[in-house]
Amino acid sequence: MNEKLLEKKLVSGVKDQGGIAIKLLSTLFTGLPDRMVLMPGGRVFFAEIKTTGKHTTPRQDIVHGMLRKLGFQVFTIDTQDKLDIFLTTIKS
Repeated sequence: MNEKLLEKKLVSGVKDQGGIAIKLLSTLFTGLPDRMVLMPGGRVFFAEIKTTGKHTTPRQDIVHGMLRKLGFQVFTIDTQDKLDIFLTTIKS
């Protein structure tokens, strides 16, 4: 599935649950996930969106690992099934 379509569905699904999915862009800190998802109750998640079959870069793996070490959940989403799992997870 196309990355742009998955990202659009993610943003819409998060909004439907009362949250916001902020696009992360930084020229000074590379490897950040595509979206920071803020949910009611102060819950924060990160989502990396990829076209089906594509993989994260080594730099993304390092940064995602740093975020996980800090206690954040980082999801890599490249299929509709993974998006559905993500949207179910953030609902809890």
